[in-house]
Amino acid sequence: MANVSVYNMEGKEVGTMELNDAVFGVEINDHLVHLAVVRQLANKRQGTQKAKTRSEVSGGGRKPWRQKGTGHARQGSTRSPQWTGGGVVFAPVPRDYEIKMNKKERRLALKSALTSRVQENKLIVLDDLKLDEVKTKAMQAVLKNLNVSKAMVVLADNDQNVVLSARNIPDVITALPNTINVYDVLKYNTVILTKSAVASIEEVYA
Repeated sequence: MANVSVYNMEGKEVGTMELNDAVFGVEINDHLVHLAVVRQLANKRQGTQKAKTRSEVSGGGRKPWRQKGTGHARQGSTRSPQWTGGGVVFAPVPRDYEIKMNKKERRLALKSALTSRVQENKLIVLDDLKLDEVKTKAMQAVLKNLNVSKAMVVLADNDQNVVLSARNIPDVITALPNTINVYDVLKYNTVILTKSAVASIEEVYA
């Protein structure tokens, strides 16, 4: 099992913690991690774009001029794609971009992402994270003590003082054990977990 240092909010090491290899020490599967990221970004797309084809734009019911003798190229409709105001060739239509991925694959991808953070020393465990009031400056002080900037903070419960204090800091997000995802784990330079959040993640994914 991987041993990691446990820090307090002042950035001082207060102990160590063993991480469950079933979650934080798996063999990294780069292919599944890639699929998970592509899936997540694809599923965020609305798919509501729409343009009209030549059969949907208005007008163009008659031939603009006779076939021969005008000196112009022959034309059958003013709504052809080459005309201003004409239809779009192979116009986009509303569609669903959803990509499916098996549950076991999704779980392994997340474990692989967490394992990579551990191996790169980009995972920090806090003994606890509690703020007396909603104050951005207090949350910034904690991050400064830990010497991190772009971070994903995972809490065991929805502590509003912490969530609201972190909300206004650029490049910092908060998450719960059941809302973490591969894209965010990889996007942020550091993953900060409370000890209770580690326990929750291991309970769900081990």
